[in-house]
Amino acid sequence: MTTSQERARHFLALHHEAEPLLLPNPWDAGSARVLASLGFAALATTSSGYAATLGRLDGSVTRDEAIAHGGAVAAATDLPVSADLENGFADDPAGVATTIGLAIDAGLAGGSIEDYSGTDLYDADLATARVAAAAEVAHGGDVQFVLTARAENHIRGNPDLADTIARLQAYQAAGADVLYAPGLSEIGDIRRVVAAVDLPVNVLALPNAPTVAELAAAGVKRISVGGAFAYVAIGAVAAAARELLEQGTYGFWATAGPGAGVARVAFTS
Repeated sequence: MTTSQERARHFLALHHEAEPLLLPNPWDAGSARVLASLGFAALATTSSGYAATLGRLDGSVTRDEAIAHGGAVAAATDLPVSADLENGFADDPAGVATTIGLAIDAGLAGGSIEDYSGTDLYDADLATARVAAAAEVAHGGDVQFVLTARAENHIRGNPDLADTIARLQAYQAAGADVLYAPGLSEIGDIRRVVAAVDLPVNVLALPNAPTVAELAAAGVKRISVGGAFAYVAIGAVAAAARELLEQGTYGFWATAGPGAGVARVAFTS
């Protein structure tokens, strides 16, 4: 794959394979190359993971920073990359549409839009209008950008499955390509969502989420990890630093040595 058009077409096709697309979330160009070298078929950015590289919490990245970061990750490998575009960095549909256009120009194959403003869930009608505006740009040019519409209820204090399903159905009708309700972990709830829509459904791999095999059997077509891998890396650094600081020993090389080997392969491929 050498063009944005080809990467975007391939990315959409990966959502319609027999097995779910395992979509890991790198936080920089180096981690993108590592994940690509391990055999993943596509990648997605993580807003929380990227914010952590800047010493910030999730939700504190600007649109310009997110677009530049997505472009850098997309340029790091030949794989399709989808961007975590938070709420589109705008409340109004026109602003969300502008963000999608910038993401396409940056070489991204897809992106996700949340229905959460940063403080509240958007009214369902406004949320749907935002998806429709995003879809018009996503599908209106040479690159058929893969638009993921997110219903944020279950991670924003409103675990109303009926409302989540109604929102996802509205986003499907508005032109989304993939549907995502982060926070779902009960297999029965996930089956209900999959049965209620006709588009591929993404599930976030939370600690209590069903296994990949169980999600595949439920009809889930994509599984992502959000900021988990970034925080695994931070956790490993913290553990190594504590060992050095508190014990004065170097057992962290048991992890660092294999990591250096992975990096040598990833960064020279």
